[in-house]
Amino acid sequence: MKVLVATEKPFAAAAVEGIRKEIEGAGHELALLEKYTDKQQLLDAVADADALIVRSDKVTAEVLDAASKLQIVVRAGAGYDNIDCEAAKAKGVVAENTPGQNSNAVAELVFGMLVFGVRNFYNGKAGTELMGKRLGILAFGNVGRNVARIAKGFGMEVSAYDAFCPKEAIEAAGVKAVDAQEDLFKECDIVSLHIPATPETRQSINAALVGKMKKGAILVNTARKEVINEPELLQLMQERTDIKYLTDIMPDMDADFRQLEGRYFSTPKKMGAQTAEANTNAGIAAARQINAYFADGCTKYQVNK
Repeated sequence: MKVLVATEKPFAAAAVEGIRKEIEGAGHELALLEKYTDKQQLLDAVADADALIVRSDKVTAEVLDAASKLQIVVRAGAGYDNIDCEAAKAKGVVAENTPGQNSNAVAELVFGMLVFGVRNFYNGKAGTELMGKRLGILAFGNVGRNVARIAKGFGMEVSAYDAFCPKEAIEAAGVKAVDAQEDLFKECDIVSLHIPATPETRQSINAALVGKMKKGAILVNTARKEVINEPELLQLMQERTDIKYLTDIMPDMDADFRQLEGRYFSTPKKMGAQTAEANTNAGIAAARQINAYFADGCTKYQVNK
C-alpha cells in the first residue's frame, strides 16, 4: 500500500523519520509531498495513494475525487475540520484524527499566554497572580484535562462544563462540574475554550455569554477561530475595558482587536500543537493508525462514521 504524507507545512525531521519507520516497517511504501505551493501538486500526488496523512492541509471533495485508490485519511492532530468528512464518507474513505497527541502542548500554551496576560504583557507595570483565581474549562476532553492538571499546580480553583462529559467524570478529576455553560462564565475569573467548531458552537462565544464574566475577566481561545462571534466580542471589549482576550488563532478582525491596547494578544499563527514533541507524537500516531487499518480494519479513531 502507498501512504502519502502531504504537508504544506512539513513535519519535523524526527517525525518524518518516525513515520517512515512505522510505515515501511509494516511493509508499505511511503511518499512525501512537502512544502507544496499549488493545489494541483496535491491532486497529482494523491492519484495513486491508498492512505493519506495531513496536518492542516485541506482534504476537499476535489482532493478526494482525485484520489481514486484512497481508503483512509488521517489528520495528525485533534481537530479535523480541514477534512470534508461527508465527502469522504460518500467516497467510502475512512477519516480519522489523532486525539490526545498534542494535548499537553496546547495546555502549556494556555498558561504561557495566561502568565503573559496577567502580568500585563510584561510592560513593567504591576499585574496579578493566577494562584487563587477560578479557571473555567469549556469542554473537558484531552486538552481540558491537561489544563486542569496544570492549573492545580498554579494553585487555581478549577471548574468545567462539557455537555458530553458526565459530571461524575469531571469531579473524579478533582474539578468542579457546573450545570450550564452560562454558569461557567458567571463564576470564573478566566475561561479557557476547548470546544470544536461545529454547527452548534460556531459563533457561540458571544457578548451575552462573555458579558457575564467578572470584572477583570480573561477569555482564552486555543480551540477554533470560528467559535468566537468576533463583532460582538469586540464591541463588548470596547464597552467593558476590564476584559482581556488571549488567543493563538488570529481573528479576522485582528486589526480592530489590536486597538484594545494591553487587553488583547494573538500569536501570528496557530501555535497550540507547535512543539517538537507534539509534532512527532501526532505524526507517528497517524502512521500507526493507518497500519492498524490495513492490518485488521481498525477504525477506532474514525470521525466520519
